[in-house]
Amino acid sequence: MYKKETICIQSGWKPKNGEARVLPIYQSTTFKYESSEQMGRLFDLEESGYFYSRLQNPTNDFVAQKICELEGGVAAMLTSSGQAANHYAVFNICEAGDHVVMSSTVYGGSFNLITCTMKKMGIECTVVDPDLPAEELEKAFRENTKCVFAETIANPALVVLDIEKFAALAHAHHVPLIVDNTFATPVNCNPFKWGADIVTHSTTKYMDGHAMAVGGCIVDSGNFDWAAYPEKFPGLCTPDESYHGIVYTEKFGKAAYITKATSQLMRDLGSIQSPQNAFLLNVGLETLPLRMERHCYNALKCAEFLQNHEKVAWVNYPGLAENKYYELAKKYMPDGTCGVISFGLKGGREAAAEMMDRLKLAAIVTHVADARTSVLHPASHTHRQMNDEQLKEAGVAPDLIRLSVGIEHIDDIIADLAQALI
Repeated sequence: MYKKETICIQSGWKPKNGEARVLPIYQSTTFKYESSEQMGRLFDLEESGYFYSRLQNPTNDFVAQKICELEGGVAAMLTSSGQAANHYAVFNICEAGDHVVMSSTVYGGSFNLITCTMKKMGIECTVVDPDLPAEELEKAFRENTKCVFAETIANPALVVLDIEKFAALAHAHHVPLIVDNTFATPVNCNPFKWGADIVTHSTTKYMDGHAMAVGGCIVDSGNFDWAAYPEKFPGLCTPDESYHGIVYTEKFGKAAYITKATSQLMRDLGSIQSPQNAFLLNVGLETLPLRMERHCYNALKCAEFLQNHEKVAWVNYPGLAENKYYELAKKYMPDGTCGVISFGLKGGREAAAEMMDRLKLAAIVTHVADARTSVLHPASHTHRQMNDEQLKEAGVAPDLIRLSVGIEHIDDIIADLAQALI
């Protein structure tokens, strides 16, 4: 098994003699076959191959294979966005009448997706404080609970998930743990090693790394035994009439979950990542280990600077030794967490806005986790759909500034912060 630095370069596309050294962009909606019979076998899932890019595309699949190998999974698929990845990951095993247990500190878009939009689809959700002891979290589970959803490092609260605790709870109730690993990336954390069953990513963030292409990914560990609980997961364990009665767990084994998500959800909902975006994502993946090392180094230096500044009220970064999540971070992410810091100013919400307006190098943008340093005020922007109580549950204080530390020279980043904190 190669190290992650090598996987990021060499995995996925493996050219044969005379083929392009760099991953090609299969910019085609359709694919040609010699016989009607062969095309029929593709539509019956009797043979693997490509017939329409709304479902699958070779460029996408080579990139998905790379991410799958980085995470240590058995199968993966790309989606058009991180939101689509989270939607598919949950919806692939949930339907009307089902229930989800979700960490309260997940990204605001994910929170809204599961608690509001999916509620309209008949899927209920119980939101829990991830720091509660297991015996308290236990109370959130119901007979119709189908999965647990959380983030390795919460955006923007920077809560570090106790993966083993949540995995044990999920498995005790015979359901999978789905973890959004966007901020940590597979370079710094592999949730499967700690009991998670499915991992999602917004590849738009560190994986792409350059704010160029929106995308998402779902990776299945292959470890959850769906067939052991056929009454809980009928979509995977009973015949799918839209594919002539195929039972995914019987026909595809450990690849059942991703096969169903591709052949059913992607077929019907069509949130495919464009081949062009997948190509750009692959370019970003090749330098991911190098960039994550610099992001984490710069973020720690910025956190230390802010911690000692007279106008800063508080700093939250799991890499700081005094941070409440420091020990969990060291356990699950010994090589570093991410490049995102949250902090607040003594002047409160108004001072935060004024300070952000004075920044010159760092830009105020919605995006996070790319090569350029950027800032955001979540309560006014990404989380503005939440009321004060929901903001508190999500760990988003009104004065919270989310600082996404880039890979510029650390002296220039700190100088920009210093001149803005006048």
